[in-house]
Amino acid sequence: MTAEAPTKLYDCRDAFADTLVELAHADPRVVAVVNDSLGSTKVGKLDKVLPGQVINVGIAEQNMVGIGAGLANGGKVPFVSGASPFLTGRALEQIKVDAAYTGANVKLVGVSSGVAYGELGPTHHSIEDIAWTRAIDRLVVIVPADPVETSQAIRAAYDYEGPVFIRTSRIGVPIVHPEDYRFEIGKAARLRDGDDVTIIANGVVVTRALAAADRLAAEGIEARVINMATVAPIDREAIVAAASETRGIVTVEEAIVHGGLGGAVAEIVVEEAPVRMRRLGFPGFCPTGSPTFLLDRYGMSPEGIAEAVREVMEG
Repeated sequence: MTAEAPTKLYDCRDAFADTLVELAHADPRVVAVVNDSLGSTKVGKLDKVLPGQVINVGIAEQNMVGIGAGLANGGKVPFVSGASPFLTGRALEQIKVDAAYTGANVKLVGVSSGVAYGELGPTHHSIEDIAWTRAIDRLVVIVPADPVETSQAIRAAYDYEGPVFIRTSRIGVPIVHPEDYRFEIGKAARLRDGDDVTIIANGVVVTRALAAADRLAAEGIEARVINMATVAPIDREAIVAAASETRGIVTVEEAIVHGGLGGAVAEIVVEEAPVRMRRLGFPGFCPTGSPTFLLDRYGMSPEGIAEAVREVMEG
């Protein structure tokens, strides 16, 4: 018996950097602004070929966003990138005022988000970023699930006139989208059909949601799996359809459970189509540990997601 080859895993930072290089070659207005993070953001790929289109401001995240907004006002298309805990945590006021309030054409790319820096602890975890950014008016918030979607999200942000926050991870993920997939801001992607229950996820946990659906199918439970990559503006139609057509919804996010994807879904469900729900995510500050350990500990393993689905259906 031949053993199955391991599933290939991808670092979505590569998809971001490679796409950025392509855009910068095609459009000299495209510039990258980083906070002494050419390596960790992988923007070093652009710096090697087009150094004149890279601005390194040093460890100064607030200045980084402000400079990005100024560049946008001057006609550039800046991609402002840094580790998400510091891009969002240290520069939230600049994201709100300099980028969103003014409608500046700034593209914010938070890398190593969620618990990607697991062993470095809560100071480096970025579990609040979805909730923080989703609350800011006029700011598009995207959480891609794989390199295919990451690349398309970067291109969609480039085409979009206005501020965008894209949350990427360094955690290895498999490709979950088919070759003909086309990302569209504000539109969810149904990755698996099912009429019993719905699992709504985004980012690195989408692959875990799909694995949970496989387990449930073996028990005769058909779970619809929706990748809700755009958190703002969110796809209300897909949520209402899920609430109306299935018996319950479980949301899964590599983020704090308060105010992010689960909160956004719950707001729509309670107003338009009340149905049983369960929100999976981190309850608050997490201990140090690998990303796998932390996701599993807080119920976001495939079996943990499947168990949440069973609880929703039994209720």
